Amino acid sequence: MRAEREREPQVEEEPAAPPAKKKREPYLDNVKFVLIALVVMGHSLVPTLKAHSASSVYLFVYMFHMPAFVLISGYLGRNFWHSNAKINKLVDTLLIPYVVVEIGYALLRYGLGQKWTLTIIDPAWLNWYLVALVLWRISTPIWTRMRQPLLVAVVIYMAAGFSEISGDFSIDRFFGLLPFYVLGLLLKPEHFDLLKPTWVKITSAVVLVGAAGVAILIAPHVPRDPIYFRYSFKAMDMSWWMGFGVRAAVLVAALIMTAAVLALVPRRETWFSDLGTRTLYAYLLHGVVVVIAKDQGWLSFPWLYGPLGVAAIASSSLALAIVLCLPETRKLFKWLLEPRLVWLYRRPSPPPAAKDAPTAEAAPTAKESSAAVPR
Repeated sequence: MRAEREREPQVEEEPAAPPAKKKREPYLDNVKFVLIALVVMGHSLVPTLKAHSASSVYLFVYMFHMPAFVLISGYLGRNFWHSNAKINKLVDTLLIPYVVVEIGYALLRYGLGQKWTLTIIDPAWLNWYLVALVLWRISTPIWTRMRQPLLVAVVIYMAAGFSEISGDFSIDRFFGLLPFYVLGLLLKPEHFDLLKPTWVKITSAVVLVGAAGVAILIAPHVPRDPIYFRYSFKAMDMSWWMGFGVRAAVLVAALIMTAAVLALVPRRETWFSDLGTRTLYAYLLHGVVVVIAKDQGWLSFPWLYGPLGVAAIASSSLALAIVLCLPETRKLFKWLLEPRLVWLYRRPSPPPAAKDAPTAEAAPTAKESSAAVPR
């Protein structure tokens, strides 16, 4: 019997299958594409802002689209300092593209007959976001260690209205949109789940319709400076108490509208979910098209000054955002906007082995010496 047992073939256990790769949640990608399409539209509307319709849409969009973008950036940056790859991206996908875009826009303006200007420390136009995001990312550990980070961020935001902060290195926007980034850091997935109920979606739709109505009523009568989240009370020609009220009102309105938009964006896989993974390209490249269109007068035709013009600009902006978020666009410009600078970084050192922990092989017994065992 013993010999029979020895002759029985040994069944080898199959290696465990590797864990399935977690599927990417489409919700935030949907949000990012919706927001980037609004960014393109907002920049394209500027030449027609004398029209009531364009001014109203512009005011409505600018009240929430960048606050929402910054909030999502904060949410995605919660674990930023836990990953060497993400830290490297501060240079690869933010600082290097910043310099490239600064030089690129300077060359573009010069090619269009404008004066040569290149000031790296003062971000040109849409480039402010890259520098501000670097500063927010660097400050993340500070906010995560505070007891009341959001309260502190709001106090700094309000107090910044007293200061004549320059635009160098996007410091004005850094403080102006700081509460949204810090709020994003504090959010967890379950907080987004609070936006799922039907009654929240209905309420959000009503809120946005009401906000659109308010924008139509007040657009011709109010200055647009407060919605840029950068100017001081003095620059906006406001007393401190009026500036405080306006700054607080804009913050509250932006938070409410951001929540409403986040509630209405689809959570399922959509035709634009994949496009939302490449919004960096749309953000950095759409300005080239818009600058050329403005210079050539393509956005100043008389028929664009009205509701029909807003619809035409909005649809064209959506088409442009789609094209710039395509995988082909990324493939064409990845070497420029997402360079892999592996040579620039040191490889992370492996964690030091425990010096005093005895191993089974080296542990001394009563019969052997405690000298190191050769391996």
